[in-house]
Amino acid sequence: MAQAQPKPQPAEVPPHTPKKSNVVDNFKTLSGFEGRELELGKSLNVMLRTLSNQAGYAHEVNDALVKMHLNAMQFAKDHDMIQEFVDHDVKTMRPINERVGNIIRKTGKKEIALVGMFDRTACHFQLALENEADEGIRRWKEPFGYVLKQAKRIGQFDLTEEEIHEKFVKPRFYGYAKDMGVEIEVSDIGEDDWISCKLID
Repeated sequence: MAQAQPKPQPAEVPPHTPKKSNVVDNFKTLSGFEGRELELGKSLNVMLRTLSNQAGYAHEVNDALVKMHLNAMQFAKDHDMIQEFVDHDVKTMRPINERVGNIIRKTGKKEIALVGMFDRTACHFQLALENEADEGIRRWKEPFGYVLKQAKRIGQFDLTEEEIHEKFVKPRFYGYAKDMGVEIEVSDIGEDDWISCKLID
C-alpha cells in the first residue's frame, strides 16, 4: 500500500527588511540594505566579475542562467523529450501558480497573473534583462539569442530562437496561465527581438 505523501509546506524565506517604524526613520536616508552589506558586496563582486569576462564574447549578467536553460533544452531536443520537459516544468511550477490562481479568484484581479509570471519572480527578470510593464501586458527582450549565437559557432547547440520560443517558452507560459485560471496570448518574437504577453478578458 502506497504511503501518503506529506503535505507541501510553505517555503522558508529570510524576513524582508522591516519597514520604517517611526517619524525619525522616515527622515533618514537609508538604502534598505542596512545589515546586509556583506551580501550586497558579494552580489556586486559577482556581477562585476561577470561583466569583466570577455573570454570568447562579452558576458552579460544572465549568462550562466541562459546557458543552463539552453543546455536543458538541447538535452530535451536531443532525446525527443520536449513535451516531457515542458510538462515537467509546468508541473513543478503548479503549486505556486495554483496559489496565484487562488489569489486571483479571491480578489478578482487577473493582473496578478502577470505580476506572478513576470514582475515578482526572479526566474524571469534575472533571465530577461530588459522588461516593460503596462496594465494587462508585459514585454521583454528575447534572452537566448545572444549567447546562442556565440555557442552555435563552436557547435554547442543547434537550437534556434524561434524553436525555443515556439516549443519551450510559449507552452510553458500557457501552462502557467491555465493553472492560474486565466487566458493569455504570447506573441511571436518581433523584428526588434521583443516579445509580449497579454491577458485575454
